[in-house]
Amino acid sequence: MTGKLANKVALATGGSAGIGLGIAKRFAEEGARVFITGRRPAELDKAITSIGGSAAAIEGDAANLALRPVFVSGECEIDLARRELRVLGSAAQVGARAFEIVKVLAQSAGELVTKDELMDRVWPGAIVNDNALQVHISAVRKALGPHRAVLKTESGRGYRLLGTWTARDHGPATVVAPQQPRVFEETPATNIPALATGLIGRSTAVERLRDLVSAYRVVTLTGPGGIGKTALALEVASGLLGEFEGAVRLVELASLSDPDLVPTAVASMLGQKFGGEEISAQAVARVVGETNLLLILDNCEHVIDAAAHFVEALVRICPRTAILATSREALRIDGEYVYRVPPLEVPTGDEKEPDQILGHSAVELFIVRTKALGSDFSPDSETLLSVAAICRHLDGIPLAIEFAAAHAATFGVQQVAAGLHDRFAVLIAGRRTALPRHRTLRATLDWSYELLPEAERLLLRRLAIFAGGFTLEAAAAVIEDSENLLSIADGLSNLIAKSLVMLDHSSSVGRWRLLETIRAYALEKLAESGEAQSIARRHVEFYCDLFETAASSSRLQSLSENLDRFDLEIDNIRAALNWAFSNVDVLRLGIKLASKAVNFWLSTSLLTECCEWCARALAHLGADADTRDELSLQCGLGISLIRTRGMTPEAKAALIRVAALSDEFVFIDYQLLAIFGLWLFSLHGAKLQECLALAGRYEEIAKAFGPPFASATAGQLLGQSQYFLGDYASAAASLQRARAWYPMIKTARVVAPRDDADLQVVNSCYEAVTLWSLGFVDRAIRAREDALKEARDINHPISLCLALAFPSSFLLVKMGDLETAEQCINELINLSGEHSLIPRHAFGLCAKGSLMAARGDVMSADRFLRDGLQRMRETGYRLYYSFFHAEWAMVLASSGLPDEGAAEIDAAQRYAEESQSLWCLPEVLRIKGEIFLKRDPADFRVIEGHFQRSQTLAHSQEGLSWELRAALSLARLRVAQGRPAEATQLLAPVYGRFTEGFYTADLLAAKQLLDGLPAAGSA
Repeated sequence: MTGKLANKVALATGGSAGIGLGIAKRFAEEGARVFITGRRPAELDKAITSIGGSAAAIEGDAANLALRPVFVSGECEIDLARRELRVLGSAAQVGARAFEIVKVLAQSAGELVTKDELMDRVWPGAIVNDNALQVHISAVRKALGPHRAVLKTESGRGYRLLGTWTARDHGPATVVAPQQPRVFEETPATNIPALATGLIGRSTAVERLRDLVSAYRVVTLTGPGGIGKTALALEVASGLLGEFEGAVRLVELASLSDPDLVPTAVASMLGQKFGGEEISAQAVARVVGETNLLLILDNCEHVIDAAAHFVEALVRICPRTAILATSREALRIDGEYVYRVPPLEVPTGDEKEPDQILGHSAVELFIVRTKALGSDFSPDSETLLSVAAICRHLDGIPLAIEFAAAHAATFGVQQVAAGLHDRFAVLIAGRRTALPRHRTLRATLDWSYELLPEAERLLLRRLAIFAGGFTLEAAAAVIEDSENLLSIADGLSNLIAKSLVMLDHSSSVGRWRLLETIRAYALEKLAESGEAQSIARRHVEFYCDLFETAASSSRLQSLSENLDRFDLEIDNIRAALNWAFSNVDVLRLGIKLASKAVNFWLSTSLLTECCEWCARALAHLGADADTRDELSLQCGLGISLIRTRGMTPEAKAALIRVAALSDEFVFIDYQLLAIFGLWLFSLHGAKLQECLALAGRYEEIAKAFGPPFASATAGQLLGQSQYFLGDYASAAASLQRARAWYPMIKTARVVAPRDDADLQVVNSCYEAVTLWSLGFVDRAIRAREDALKEARDINHPISLCLALAFPSSFLLVKMGDLETAEQCINELINLSGEHSLIPRHAFGLCAKGSLMAARGDVMSADRFLRDGLQRMRETGYRLYYSFFHAEWAMVLASSGLPDEGAAEIDAAQRYAEESQSLWCLPEVLRIKGEIFLKRDPADFRVIEGHFQRSQTLAHSQEGLSWELRAALSLARLRVAQGRPAEATQLLAPVYGRFTEGFYTADLLAAKQLLDGLPAAGSA
């Protein structure tokens, strides 16, 4: 009101607006009094009339002023006239809509304002979601600072202001007299260019940023070069033209060489003319005044301090101006909201299906840009996998993806994918219309690198040695300045602020990484510096020391307590090994690192890599090699070969070498590992008497050596050997002794090496099958569930494969829970295939065949069993061979090929007897009887003989569940012979010895048969 009135007074008196200002103030004060009291002095009427004013209009303006008081509560003030939220007398910077929220809440005098009412009043006529309201509420709370609790949320209802708020008169209004020049007098209100192409993958970001700009007065978009800050800012601004009445201006700062020219650049873009007057931030701000303006300051990083000072002045003086800035680093001023522009979404390495890959914005951008360049690009499944890999390697950076798409349009996707190791040679074809620093990827990164002080350049290029992220400790070791962590942390903080280093969210501890494109560039700079070799050496030495520290408490301690840390280091370990083995001068260092990494590869089930690095290191081993290094490498080679390729001669030779060296030099830890490896080799080869002897030898050393895990392992080796030899009672006792050591193991926080599988998982697995064999079905089920849960909890693939195999797929099929069995079997097949655990994969295929047979699908059963048995033969994995061979023989007989089935069951029986696989021999004999029953149903004597021998052997082994299966077959034969009473006499005593598990398939079948037979003892 006072500004308009001042002009009227000046016009009436022939004076200036400044002279009329005093009169206008008096009118404002009197008018407010009139509105409040309802009385207007006669002299005021005369004064109003003398300047040609309307008393009603003046009263209306005065009423508006009276309705815009200052609400005060303690240290907080809400000034509706000046549209300011003040804390401790200083204006807090909130955006236009955020202030509207404060205004509505202040006028509600502490009463609850519902969310719907708030949105209707602040966004009249617009559809607004809860997220937008939350953004603005958060902005208000941030502005309130220590008084943020004043804004109370009533959960699910709305908001209110707490405390006692009093309204006082605004007092004499502060009027800013009009000045020259005015904003936009000679220029259009906006110069925002329309984007040449649509913005892909940024809809969520655009929506959020539009909310942020109306909630905060300063929003800065940060991120590395090429991430798309400018394009995103322009898209956001174009959607805010209506909110700022078209007053939206873009000021490009990239070409400024002198920071002092920032105010001049803004003034020029706003059409302000100062003549000879000095152009300062304050001068520009005074001219902008109360203009409703959105100013975009693009590319502030190279003039960051000047830009920050300019923005501070603007928001202090111009209450209706908002700033949207783009920069590699934040302005770091009060009230600023920093929005880190994320990369586009990229497919993970696990996403292989076309629909999965096409659902990511980085891939969408690549395809759209490739087609836009005239390519008839129509990706098939294989090409899409390459596109996904390209986008992943480029970290989802839009500029890099656009360059790659341009190259792919001309030379094809495969060439781009193959050339990513030299990405700067590939990614050179930018848009001619782009700024010079955006025309190639190298130019973009040159721009960022040249802005750094030398100390930060040095830090960036040295950090590039880390292929998989780094900790502060690792950075200090490589930079060789471990005593000056504070200065490194400061430098790192600066690089993070400039968007050249990113926080690694995969770790709960402090960890950072370079985007791959930035890292590739920094590696080039490292090579140019001449210090690449020394930095790479320190990198290898750091990981050697890290493994040494992790294993220092015990040579037999696994890395389980450190696995989370080491899992994050896997790319660094690979890079360190690759470099060491490609440099003749540091081969010994590579051998050392390879030997120390063995337990890591084994513990993480990366057995193919374990084989590769162990074999590579052993090939370079000299006569003067460290014996422990050779022992570790030979152990790693032998055990990983068993798991991935089976019982190969190379695996056995490696383990025999470990045994010889450990005996010669009396290394007890490696003696135990050698015995374990040879025991595993014999077990998988079904040489069960050798297993028993090796388990006994392990137990002798364990008793003398003493660590709890060694005694626990000894019990397990004995228990497993005894189980497969059919001695179930002894197996149960040995496994129970092993379990007794676990409390001590946990107390000591020491666990056995997980070269085969986790101790507790192994124990639970074999307790499950042993208890089932003994007839304790419910206890077996609980042990199976414990094994599976523990294996999932520790996330160890070898352990999980074991838990999914024998105690899950095998037991569940026999118990009749085919649905759960199928889930376990499918998971086993997928997991073992993923980790190249070929013997376990063979087991999974055979188990799938058994499942199909139980379902009556003999064609599928035949296919899976044939394939699985073939793979078992190829890998020498014979432990379950007789059992699955017998199942296959039964499938053949059920398929109408009883003669072929009989021949195969003979072979299965022969192998079981030769290898003394007595655990499955009762079942092999029972199946033989069933096959002969199909081939010659009248030959009762031969058929009966197989069933009786099966039952007798199972009874002697105390294998009650196996005995029941044989008794069922024999009882059915007696019924077929017309001898039901004998069937009862055979089956009832066996069934009667069970105390649990009556819901499982065999016990249900036995009860159903007995229910139809005469009771025991009846005529």
